Amino acid sequence: MLDSQVLAIAPTSQRGWFSRRLLNALGFLTCAFGLGYAYYAQFGLGFEPCPLCIFQRLALMGVGLLFLAAMIHNPHEWGAKAYGLLVGLTTVVGAGIAARHVWLQQLPPEEAPRCGPGLDYMLQTFPLSETIREVLTGSGECAKMDWTLLGLSMPTWTLLLFLGLGVAGVVGNGWLRR
Repeated sequence: MLDSQVLAIAPTSQRGWFSRRLLNALGFLTCAFGLGYAYYAQFGLGFEPCPLCIFQRLALMGVGLLFLAAMIHNPHEWGAKAYGLLVGLTTVVGAGIAARHVWLQQLPPEEAPRCGPGLDYMLQTFPLSETIREVLTGSGECAKMDWTLLGLSMPTWTLLLFLGLGVAGVVGNGWLRR
């Protein structure tokens, strides 16, 4: 019922060309662009990603794969809502990691955590649960702000990206008709 109410306010001309499949394709392409830029920043511009950056990339990859699966599968009603829920949950995880990263960057230098071992070392040495805990508590290299655009750091832009993708994925897969 709410589905038809949402579409009733959209002009008829927009209903014909805009679909869940298009929304999911755009979500996937947005994730691919975000990951592409992250790798360009790493290999082209020389910015080494910290462990929290790598976790954000993994979350963005997960969101992108969910958008891709939803685009290919193109389910009806409840299937679409399930994809919307999965996209929403994955973006919440990614947004949480990005928010933690933004918080670490806002700390005064004397309050920032000490630098810890690299992610490769932790994965080889520690159990996975301890590695995840260590990464999410952050380290000194995660508090460093190397790159900004319009006064916002890359984790801030990533947080905004996760929030936008989450809203688009949940609303678009939950309330748009094919």
